[in-house]
Amino acid sequence: MTSHRKRIVLTTFGSLGDLHPYMAIAIELRRRGHQPVIATSELYRDKITDAGIDFHAVRPDLPPLEEAAEMIAKVMAGRTGPEYLFKTVLMPHLRDSYDDLSMAARGADLMVTHLITFAGPLVAETSGVPWVSSVLAPISLWSAHDPPVLPVAPQLAFLRDCGPAFNRGLIRIGKRVSNPWIAPVYQLRDELGLPRGQHPLFEGQHSPELALGLFSATLAPPQPDWPPQMKVTGFPFYDRHETGAMTPELTQFLDAGSPPIVFTLGSSAVFDAGNFFEISIAAARQLGARAVLLIGDAKNLPAGVLPAGVAAFDYAPFSEIFPRAAAIVHQGGVGTTGQAMRAGKPMLIMPYSHDQPDHAARVTRLGIGLSLTRRRYTVARAATSLHRLLSDASFAKNASDIGTRVRAEDGARTAADMIEQQLATTSGVPQK
Repeated sequence: MTSHRKRIVLTTFGSLGDLHPYMAIAIELRRRGHQPVIATSELYRDKITDAGIDFHAVRPDLPPLEEAAEMIAKVMAGRTGPEYLFKTVLMPHLRDSYDDLSMAARGADLMVTHLITFAGPLVAETSGVPWVSSVLAPISLWSAHDPPVLPVAPQLAFLRDCGPAFNRGLIRIGKRVSNPWIAPVYQLRDELGLPRGQHPLFEGQHSPELALGLFSATLAPPQPDWPPQMKVTGFPFYDRHETGAMTPELTQFLDAGSPPIVFTLGSSAVFDAGNFFEISIAAARQLGARAVLLIGDAKNLPAGVLPAGVAAFDYAPFSEIFPRAAAIVHQGGVGTTGQAMRAGKPMLIMPYSHDQPDHAARVTRLGIGLSLTRRRYTVARAATSLHRLLSDASFAKNASDIGTRVRAEDGARTAADMIEQQLATTSGVPQK
């Protein structure tokens, strides 16, 4: 391990689910005496600096989430969301991202990148700053042996059983389909005098030296076609928000009766909630179950007086409320899924897009949950699925067993260990 203070830039983009793992790692690195810097959208400046972490703004910036409902709905659209994210949100600002991140990386001893911080590998190549890549979810690893459920065609999930040779063909199709989305990356590489390189969403996303899988191997065991430099760390958990811990009102509600079903749509999908919370209330009432709604925004508060046994709150730390739940209903983001796994509770996932359908399928295969598409999330189907989760003891047993395994992991510490090991191997390398 390195014994000297190092400046480590961690760059990410997206929702709180994309930010929190890097905050967890940054806090651990700071505890060890390093100087971590998180380089991301201006929106998160206060959140990051309030946690005692240095911040550097990198475009594109994001509007406050409560003002971005239309954009979030487009990003979260099942079939078209990924293309919209790349072509409309990210790529028009790629040169800005490169310029901003180049400035953030000056004097850095190492840089850690997120899957869609496409400027990161370019900055590493042009500056000589040592680089560690990372992925938050197993879908990003494109394994033919453990093929992902793709948001653009979740109905093709059954094809995973056709074998690696067939799945490799599907991955090749995925490369061709997504090439137009990331064409500006190739253009900028040419402008910078860099070779074309590999596909930025596939092989080209990974650092040749060290790649971190910031999730638990219980969600996705290592596969033979993963990059050999890929190391799985476990989930790096962080879930502090402006309001801090659970409110006294929420604690009082939890103490007053049986464990409730917790309904949440994470930090982004909640701004495209539709009638999710109304349906959820009706499903809980049909089961005679208590319920906590984490509504995220006052606009999602159902009209009228909430029924007895139902309470709504803007936010609660998942690490505190999930262990007190009977079951958890959520959108399937990797952070929410990881927290539910750590809590050891059965879950029902209603996925939107991106990695969420894949997590729903993995949770189902693990026997710790079920899933319903947004279209099929009705009162009757939600109640039926929740009744099965709560009445079939195998779900609780499997979830408890996996919870024990996930709680034994420390993703932030393991990631920091690996980053320090990489720093030790690169010490003394001249920087441009």
